[in-house]
Order: sequence, then structure tokens, then C-alpha cells
Amino acid sequence: MKALRFSTLLAIFLFTFLSCKKKEISEETQEFIQEPTKEQLDKLFNMGINIDNVSIEEITTPDKKTNTYFISGDIMVPVSDLDSYAALEPLENGNKQYRDINIVSPANRNINILGFTGGSAGLTSRMQTALRWAVNNYNALPNSLNFNLTFGANIGAADIVVFQVNNPNGGGSAGFPDLLGKPYPWVRINSGTQAFSTNVNEHVITHEIGHCLGLRHQDWINRQSCGNTGGIQVEPPAIWIPGTPTSPDADSIMLACFGNDEDGEFTDTDRTALNILY
Repeated sequence: MKALRFSTLLAIFLFTFLSCKKKEISEETQEFIQEPTKEQLDKLFNMGINIDNVSIEEITTPDKKTNTYFISGDIMVPVSDLDSYAALEPLENGNKQYRDINIVSPANRNINILGFTGGSAGLTSRMQTALRWAVNNYNALPNSLNFNLTFGANIGAADIVVFQVNNPNGGGSAGFPDLLGKPYPWVRINSGTQAFSTNVNEHVITHEIGHCLGLRHQDWINRQSCGNTGGIQVEPPAIWIPGTPTSPDADSIMLACFGNDEDGEFTDTDRTALNILY
């Protein structure tokens, strides 16, 4: 591989260097955007979602079907599935790596991942290279996950499809595994990510695949990697992965926001978290 890094449930951007380059997601402008109700926000909060930035939007995927999702940073949660998610219990202590309530089941860990190359949603050459690097990193881990990477437009045979969306900001978006233990099927990479290095593209893709596998943001509690100094959400938390470090240091590919100097590689805590889960 080469030298890469956003609940069930709700990970981010290029330009205006200090304010936008650090953001890992800025959703493509849609005609349909509305605010969630207080009841919906309460439900998301009880699922351990940071609700500082949530909207409801229509998202189009390469199969041309349009679905409605909650959007929070780079996390997508289908509105229709909201009631199926359980509330989380409060935990004590500040811990390190976090997961969603759902992870990929053993029967679904041989994952066919497609780099989409059809039409305007096709990945650029740089994005394709970054996807290869990201998949190589996942496959190098000594765990039960195995990715089979292909490129093309046959989305019917894929468990995860990585494709490009028309958005000038850098970053991407994805969701979490479903109740049956299948990985989230869509990874959206913003077209503006092309302007970053291949390593940064690798980082963004690796990060979004991490969400598809059930990883949450390391700094979900306050999104400090995005420059936030307030808005700390104390409870209920995302689910801590037992066995991962409890250091306050920000050192994960799963931080909510990224910089333009990312190397695209897993940190030790990332490897620990993935190997414990899988």
C-alpha cells in the first residue's frame, strides 16, 4: 500500500483553507432539504449522535433510486430506519475508539467493493488509486474482514459501491451496517476531493469505509478535529470498543474532520479497534 483517514447513525472539505479544508463533508446541494423534528432529534441523540448539524435530504445513488437520509457531517441514516435503532445507555469515563450499535456480521465479512466508473458518478483516476490503497490497508489487517475490489458499473454484484458526487468541497459520506449485519452499501466521495493529494483521497475513502463497517468518529462527542471548542455532548455516548486506548490524544483516521497533509494510513488505535471488532 502507499502512504490516508467521519452513526448507526449519522464523517467531511477543500477550500477557504482554514474553514473548509479541514471539513470532511459538505453534502451536495439538494432540492429537498428540511429540518428534523424535535422528536427525531431526540431519537438521534439517544442513539449517541451528535445533533449539532442535522438535516433531512434526498440522496441519489448510482442505481438512480432516491432515498431520504438524515445528514450529520458525513453520516447518513435512512429516515425509514430511524425507529429500528435502540437507545444507548450512558457510560462513564472518556474512552477512545467507538462503534455503532450494528457491526458487520460474520456471514457478511467477505465484502465485494466496487469502484464505480460509470458516467459522471465515476471515480477519477486519483480516486481509483486511493481506493486500491485503502482496500489494501484493510486487507492487510489480521482479522476476519476480506475485501474483493473491482471497478466498473455493475452495482448489483457489490456490497459497497464507492462513487463520486458533484460537490466542490473535499470529503465524503457513508452510513452504518444494517440490522442484518450487512455493511452500508454506499460511499459518496465529493468531487472536490480530487484537488487533494492521493493520500488525502485514500484517507477520506478509508474513513468512509470505516463507517460502513460500523466505526464512529473518535471525536464524536464534540468534533474537536473540526475546530469546535464547544457543543460537547456528554451522554448517551457512542459505544466504546473495549480494549482500545483511553488516551485523550486525537490519533485516528476516524476523526470527524481531516487536514490537507493526511497520509491515509491507519493509526495503531485504528488497527486495534478493527482487529477487536473483527
